[in-house]
Amino acid sequence: MIPLARHRLTPAETGPALHALSEWTPANAPGGGLHPGDVGWHLRSDDATVFLWTDEAVPAAVGFLDGPVLRVTTAPDADLGALAADAEELLQPGNDWSDGLPIPGWEPEQKETWLVMSWTPQPVSTRAEPVGEADAADRVLVQRSAFTGSTFTVERWHTMKQSPAGPLAMETLVRTPAGEPAAAATGWFAGAGRCGLLEPVGTHPDHRGHGYGRDAVLGACAALAHRGAGAVAVATPSTNEAAVALYRSAGFTVVRENRDWVRARRP
Repeated sequence: MIPLARHRLTPAETGPALHALSEWTPANAPGGGLHPGDVGWHLRSDDATVFLWTDEAVPAAVGFLDGPVLRVTTAPDADLGALAADAEELLQPGNDWSDGLPIPGWEPEQKETWLVMSWTPQPVSTRAEPVGEADAADRVLVQRSAFTGSTFTVERWHTMKQSPAGPLAMETLVRTPAGEPAAAATGWFAGAGRCGLLEPVGTHPDHRGHGYGRDAVLGACAALAHRGAGAVAVATPSTNEAAVALYRSAGFTVVRENRDWVRARRP
C-alpha cells in the first residue's frame, strides 16, 4: 500500500479541493460524504480547515472534520485502503465517525439513516428572491431563528461569499406579505450537468406552515437549474419527518440511504 500525501488547506487554498469535488460529482446525486457545497458552507468560518489527499500530486480525496465526524469524498479510482489507513491516524479517539469513507474494523451506524433526495429540473412557481448584499442580515436572521445554537453572522456570510466557493452559492429568501424574512435556502453549483446541493435550508419558527420553506427550496433549485445543474440534491435525517415532507412536496425523491461508519466499541 503506497501512502497518500495529506495536505491541510486554509480557506484561501481550497480551490483545488473544490475543483476535484466538482469533477467527482455525478449528474443526479452527490457521491461520498462531501459536495463542493458542503465545503462552501464549511468556509463560512475563516479558520476552517480542509484536507486534500493526493496520489503523486493527483487529487485522491477531499475531507474535513465536522465535529467528531470525518466527512470525505474520494476520487472514483482512489485507493480506499490507503485513505482509510491515513484517516485512522487523523481520527483520534473521540472523533469516532466517518461519512463517505468505509474504514476496516469500523461498523455502520445503526441509529440514524440519512436520506439523499434528488430533484429533477422542471418549471416552478415561487415567491423566492435572490439574496443580495442588502438582504444579508435577513438571511442570517432566518438561519439563526431556524437552527438553535446557530453561530451564523453577517460577518460569516461575507466570509463564505468571499471564499473560493463563494461563486458557487445561489441563495434565496422568501418574505411574508408584510416584508418579514420567513425562509431561506442556499444552493451550491458543481458545474454544468452535475448535481447541485441544498445546504442549508431553514424557515423562521414564526412563519412555518405557510409554504415559505418550499418556495425557498424551489427558488434555489430553479436558480441552480438555470445555471446548468443536472439535478439538485439534499441530505436529511430520515427521522426529520417535517424536512422529508417539505422536500417531497417540492418534487424531491429518495435516491439512496446513507449510514455513517463508527469506530467499533471495545469490550
